[in-house]
Amino acid sequence: MGLDMERRIALLCLVFVLASPSRGVETGDVAPECVLKPLRDASPDEIARLRGHVVWIDFWASWCAPCAEAFPFLDALDRDFRDRGLRILAIDLDEDPADVAAFLERHQVSFALAADPTGECPRRFGVEGMPSSYLVDRKGVVRHVQRGFQAGEAEELRRRVEELLAEPAEARVPANENGRRSAGD
Repeated sequence: MGLDMERRIALLCLVFVLASPSRGVETGDVAPECVLKPLRDASPDEIARLRGHVVWIDFWASWCAPCAEAFPFLDALDRDFRDRGLRILAIDLDEDPADVAAFLERHQVSFALAADPTGECPRRFGVEGMPSSYLVDRKGVVRHVQRGFQAGEAEELRRRVEELLAEPAEARVPANENGRRSAGD
């Protein structure tokens, strides 16, 4: 094979690698930092105070039927586990604020709501569909990734939250199957 052909193949491989989407955030990864705009009456301080808590981060949109189904489940989690240290943060990906307002009028919840007008946060997480949720431990490590929502999964998801809340705050997270560890290891 000539040098020109080798260069073409190498260039095609490089283009393929650069063009392929990132794998997104998975279990064992540190959750990316995001700059968010609070919705409703939430303050930027409320979002900043999530550190040190177990956090359920949920990406949603007003047009997403499974997102609407998930909101009552998330609201119940918030009511049941807020005093034990769980924080729910639902990040809206709608473009039209009127759509968001109408959705929130129909689905009133008590947890923190935010938006990312830049779209940077879902890119950092690698969100490909909605809802996409990330259960994050007190050290900021993603412990479970949930793509989609089905009511039949609610008890299993609730169990995962309870287990994570039961861990001591200083608990060290073991390496996952990929060998990644939490922050501070």
